[in-house]
Amino acid sequence: RRVILLTGFPVRLEDGTYVGETDGPLGIADIAAALTALGVSVLVITDEPAFSIVSDVVCYRAPKAKLMMLPKTDTGDFIRNCIKTFAPTHLISLERPGKAANGHYHSMRGEVLDDMITDSALFLSEAKKSGATTISIGDGGNEMGMGTYRDVIEHFVPFGGTICTAESADITLASGVSNLWGIGIAALFSLFAEKNLLPTREEETESLRLAVAAGSVDGCTKKNEMTVDRLDLETHLGILDSVNDILKKELDICAIA
Repeated sequence: RRVILLTGFPVRLEDGTYVGETDGPLGIADIAAALTALGVSVLVITDEPAFSIVSDVVCYRAPKAKLMMLPKTDTGDFIRNCIKTFAPTHLISLERPGKAANGHYHSMRGEVLDDMITDSALFLSEAKKSGATTISIGDGGNEMGMGTYRDVIEHFVPFGGTICTAESADITLASGVSNLWGIGIAALFSLFAEKNLLPTREEETESLRLAVAAGSVDGCTKKNEMTVDRLDLETHLGILDSVNDILKKELDICAIA
């Protein structure tokens, strides 16, 4: 009924400045679009480095969703008040940094990112405390909620012992690229609603174009271009096509039944 969506992963550029990456805004916008189409109240939250990027993409795909930026000061009070007043039934984080056991936020390379991030770790524990279901999506182990897979991350991921986040979500979803679970969740909503809520190829392309135009960069290459984690647009759209094909077959089966 009421869902908080949390995203925004910063990337440090060569000149020392930082900006949000292309992985995150598209996925969260796809979820927001599907939820609002079903009449769900949606609140999208991110911090300053990603706000203009997330705002442009979400306003395009899900104009009925509300947007808020995490304040740099009194953040804990903001989070507690947000959970209390919005009373979410669900919290979904997608490609949002999670705090490791050492108390720091890390990149996949093990770098400390604390200076680039507004501390949002409290969202997970406060949402659980309020009775909301927490769902976290990540692709590297350093994202919020990925502590569910600590044994795997520590064993198989470079710097896994350092970067793995301390907390676990109620449901934790791993993907090669976090954005892709935005498509996946929209597909699952489609099955429940028995109508296609996936983005079109044109909508997904425009979402990436808007993110790049707002200054977003590829988190791996640090380039302001139409790629996500080194994958070009056609690769991304190819996965969307595959999910769409599966969904159409399932919806046809539902229609027959």
